[in-house]
Amino acid sequence: MLLLGVRHHGPGSARAVRAALDAARPKVVLIEGPPEADPLIPLAADQGMRPPVALLAHAVDEPGRSAFWPMAEFSPEWIALRWALDQGVPARFIDLPAAHALAWKEETDDGDGETAPSGPDVRIDPLAVLADTAGYDDAERWWEDVVEHRGPGDEDAFAPFVVVEEAMTALRDAYGGGGHRRDLVREAHMRLRIRDARREVGDDAVAVVCGAWHVPALRRTATVAADRALLKGLPKARTDVTWVPWTYRRLAREGGYGAGVDSPGWYGHLFASPDRPVERWLTKVAGLLRAEDRPVSSAHVIEAVRLAETLAALRGRPVPGLTETTDAVRAVMCDGSDVPLDLVRDRLVVGDTLGQVPPTAPAVPLQRDLDRSQRRLRLRPEAQRREVELDLRGETDAERSKLLHRLRLLGVDWGLPRTSRGSTGTFRETWRLRWEPELAVRVAEAGVWGTTVLAAATAKAEADAAAAGTLAEVTALAEQCLRAGLPDALPTVMRCLSHRAALDTDVGRLAQALPALVRALRYGDVRGTDTRALAEVAVGLARRVFVGLPPACAALDTDAADEMRRHIDAVHGAMGLLADSADSADSADRSDSAERAGGDLRVSWYGVLRVVSSRDRVPGVIRGRAVRLLLDAGELGQDEAARLMGPALSPGTPPGDAAAWIEGFVGGGGGGMLLVHDERLLALVDGWLTGVSAEAFTDVLPLLRRTFGAYEPGVRRTLGELVRRGPGQRAGAGPGGPGLPGFAPDLDEERAGAVVPVVRLLLGRTGHEEESRLTGVGT
Repeated sequence: MLLLGVRHHGPGSARAVRAALDAARPKVVLIEGPPEADPLIPLAADQGMRPPVALLAHAVDEPGRSAFWPMAEFSPEWIALRWALDQGVPARFIDLPAAHALAWKEETDDGDGETAPSGPDVRIDPLAVLADTAGYDDAERWWEDVVEHRGPGDEDAFAPFVVVEEAMTALRDAYGGGGHRRDLVREAHMRLRIRDARREVGDDAVAVVCGAWHVPALRRTATVAADRALLKGLPKARTDVTWVPWTYRRLAREGGYGAGVDSPGWYGHLFASPDRPVERWLTKVAGLLRAEDRPVSSAHVIEAVRLAETLAALRGRPVPGLTETTDAVRAVMCDGSDVPLDLVRDRLVVGDTLGQVPPTAPAVPLQRDLDRSQRRLRLRPEAQRREVELDLRGETDAERSKLLHRLRLLGVDWGLPRTSRGSTGTFRETWRLRWEPELAVRVAEAGVWGTTVLAAATAKAEADAAAAGTLAEVTALAEQCLRAGLPDALPTVMRCLSHRAALDTDVGRLAQALPALVRALRYGDVRGTDTRALAEVAVGLARRVFVGLPPACAALDTDAADEMRRHIDAVHGAMGLLADSADSADSADRSDSAERAGGDLRVSWYGVLRVVSSRDRVPGVIRGRAVRLLLDAGELGQDEAARLMGPALSPGTPPGDAAAWIEGFVGGGGGGMLLVHDERLLALVDGWLTGVSAEAFTDVLPLLRRTFGAYEPGVRRTLGELVRRGPGQRAGAGPGGPGLPGFAPDLDEERAGAVVPVVRLLLGRTGHEEESRLTGVGT
């Protein structure tokens, strides 16, 4: 029997396995892996199979219970599979069946997806121990020196495995056989399967490829009864097994075989390079840096090769390894900077390679539908992160958006929405896409909701609406349904929304729910969805907020006041959108309440803000914010705003309350420019601040720093200059006059006219009349 102990995902082990199999010519190859995957072995030879890939096993009744067995082109297990298929030799997996492994997790899972030991034994890291024994502080560097850079001897293809077996035997003897009870059970099952194969083809015709740690246990003589006793009574679960694409990036993490490698891209390069690996690698690095507009020439490559070889000689290494090539790249190609070097690590050392499995591989129906949708919409899954801009006015992009939103609702976060650059309209979306292997498990889990993405998302939305605990959850779900294009789910969601809105009396929760509801209306507009029922609920919700907001703002502590201010800001933004939506609706299709909503909502909301701004029991931060919103909306003149600010900043007002009022009034976007352009308001703030006592100033300083520190640097500089000049010098009269240029009381038509061509270009406007209408300036 030929026992080939390997390091999982080790290119040196992979080359040694190929050489040993060529020399031994076994009649059956046994490989560490789940026996349920034996029917899938022929797919490894399919033209559509491209590693890295992984065997995925999941529990049928609970797809979240899953396990992966990843393989790259440089994994010894993959080499053994392909050798057996190419030679027409049977190959079988002999590890503990996934049916037992997944069920066992239910008893021993420690909560983070890894299996916790069931006893006091501690599993050691064999490579770390051997590297330390050899005087290395880095196990990866030791492995490169003794295996990757040397390879099997030409005279004896089996010599590397003999040495590895001796080392592992010594380790297991030193550490008491070492490790998890799970290892003992797995090894018992492997011994039973090995016995079966030896009876079938003879002892000398069997080759076993497994982790080197297990070799001493498989070599040890044990009775059949003892092995079966270890397997007796194991829990069992119904499982499905298939091939799924894997990534180099995921291979770099601990998982699967428990042998994550730090540099899969580097290992893949070593395995694929028959000669001159350092020269080829540094040429590849130079190509990447040139593609990023770094000035890297062939001279840089030559010098980097020389430096890497010199460093290897100084460090006593047989050939340059990853450490030496990285140091050479940093010094020669990156000018000593780690910034471009991080790009090399990410793109090459780790890599973004995504494997591929053939369409004939088993898959749940939902995965099949997703694959068809990805091909139809030309939205190919990739391991590298990329951003996609979608214009929802186009049919293809609109369908892509729906697919991504449906998947997010199902918990398959292939894409994450981002803020669109250069546009705030609802017709544009930006997504950041990256396909991770774990998403195959999420798709399998989501398969319980339906056989297509549309049907599954619809069923999931209906179930989530019924189970939602708060009104905000239901409104967010309504928004998701409109974005995802789920018209069949909307009636159920709307019933739940109406029911919860009618029963909820907490103003804070109502205010929190309203913005999402209004956003849903806007998304419905751009997608052409009928949102009349949603508009009815939104209008009713808004009126309930109007009634309950003033009393809810009274007698709040600091934290509650800040939270209420945020609710008021959100409702104010929602009011504008809701009123605009009601105004633009077709009058023939509107109900009476919706028909009056456009004007009535604005009037009612401004009335609420006026009430809030004038009540003494309302915290200063809320009163100040209400005044500011009224001023921005044109419902309050600057004179009246100054009149309301006066009492709030009077000497009789506690400094903390006054500082809170200031934060509410000039905090947030635009507050600094308001003070820059209004001398009276700035003078009131300045006068109050200079009159605060030293003791009180210490108390209010953190609040003021938070308020003014949020301004743009240019705004802060301008405010400082205005304060330095003093009250008599703030109102400038233009160039040549007193005060700051550009702050004259009247419009300087000559200066304004100079920017008209730029404004016209930005707005896409043409023509003299349109130009004059937009700017108010004649030319």
